[in-house]
Amino acid sequence: MSTDTTRSVRTPAAAPRAAAGRRTPPLVLLLPAAAAALIALLPLGYLGVRAMERGWGFAWDIVTEERTLELLGRSLWLTAIVVAGSLLLGISLAWLTVRTDLPGRRAWAVLATLPLAVPSYVAAFTWISAFPSLEGLPGAAITLTFACFPYVFLPVAAVLRGIDPAQEEAARSLGSGAFRTFVRITLPQLRPAAAGGAILVALYVLSDFGSVSITRYDTFTRAIHTSYQASFDRTPAAVLGCVLVVMTVLLVLAENRTRGRAGHARTGRGSARPPVTLRLGHGTGPALGWCAAVAGAAVVFPLATLGYWLTVGNSGFDAEKFWDATLATVTVAAVGAAVTTLLALPVGVLSARYRGRLAGLLEQSVYAGHAVPGITVGLALVFFAVRYAYPVYQELPLLITAYVVLFLPVAVASARAAVLQAPPVLEDVARSLGRRPLQVLREITVPLAAPGIGAGAALTFVVIMKELPATLLLRPTGTDTLATRLWTETGAGAFAGAAPYAAAIVLIAAVPSYLLGRRS
Repeated sequence: MSTDTTRSVRTPAAAPRAAAGRRTPPLVLLLPAAAAALIALLPLGYLGVRAMERGWGFAWDIVTEERTLELLGRSLWLTAIVVAGSLLLGISLAWLTVRTDLPGRRAWAVLATLPLAVPSYVAAFTWISAFPSLEGLPGAAITLTFACFPYVFLPVAAVLRGIDPAQEEAARSLGSGAFRTFVRITLPQLRPAAAGGAILVALYVLSDFGSVSITRYDTFTRAIHTSYQASFDRTPAAVLGCVLVVMTVLLVLAENRTRGRAGHARTGRGSARPPVTLRLGHGTGPALGWCAAVAGAAVVFPLATLGYWLTVGNSGFDAEKFWDATLATVTVAAVGAAVTTLLALPVGVLSARYRGRLAGLLEQSVYAGHAVPGITVGLALVFFAVRYAYPVYQELPLLITAYVVLFLPVAVASARAAVLQAPPVLEDVARSLGRRPLQVLREITVPLAAPGIGAGAALTFVVIMKELPATLLLRPTGTDTLATRLWTETGAGAFAGAAPYAAAIVLIAAVPSYLLGRRS
């Protein structure tokens, strides 16, 4: 094909993108996107103002207190242990299920992803109810490691499937054994994916509140909640919240640096051959034992423990409280998912269809909640509502606002991906026929992107339903969700009473998770 022909083929695809980049975004998208960005930034801004209310000196005294430094050390130590454990479990399981002849490797791969369906505080409840001696660091580390290792397993397994085996085969032909080849050739190619997963695990651990509360291990999140409840002076809690925000922002910056580093890419001609499956031989037994041990601890044990507590000691079960909590959970999750998705749609369309500083700034602003733990967002909204919007304090609108701040990035990412898959030329044709921006959005963009937007809404519903710290601080007076009831029962040591709430969380979350799995 000639150069002219190649240029003529590429031009129609490139023209809509170029035109989209030059157009000024319409107000029908800018105004709601700006509102979403302001909502996302409000808690962070107000938290900073509240922390500095009594001066830099007072804030610095809190930051440098022995207790604060102790919390910093405990939080970082727990994070290091969980990240190391997650890397070990995630990389080993990915390699066994993708690159070896492990019997039933597809089933083991499915089992390795199932811990994502169980909230960490539910897993913590099952471990502590069975082994009370694990309270403290051991229980928190075990619970969070088994809850988080899929964040490493999934990206590493994806990279292992796509690695060109040529370098590995060359190393073996030069006399390197299987282990040495893995360490010197394969592992460096897995580094970006493993590092990205490790950053996600670290962010999760720093923001976790439920499991460290149930295991009674003091970290920043638990200390913030305790400080908020124990004193009328909320400035110390705000300062601790700012310290936690700084820690998470540093991790996000580390994630961005990892993204920007060059990885290993194949540059030769033709299609890469699939990797050669490694025969385990005498190692089959130990490999099966390793996979069974991880699956048993991460999946089978929590489910079995829930089954045990459901069958014993529930003579005092309060069915009315249970159904009220179930209805409240479904209601707040549905409303929160709907509002979050509606606010995410204009941001996703702007990000996908318009290039420029304004569109980029709005998208980055809504992602601010991704780096802020739920306990910090809840605390900031409490401060703001008490001072400036008291009528909505401990009312549903304030709780929904917290969900928007925390989970807007989830919905925006889904909306953006869905809009990118829709042909922009159809929108250009509609505009050329005189359709206004709102009509184009309603008649063309949204119908074409509806499946992806719906998937994002379902995922948002799941994560809202499992949210605990912000819900504890902001839920309407007299209202309990399944998560808050579980937290209350475990706090009182009533493990049998907590089991129905834990089981209901897993069952309800399984429905949209199954539908999302079928769609993908």
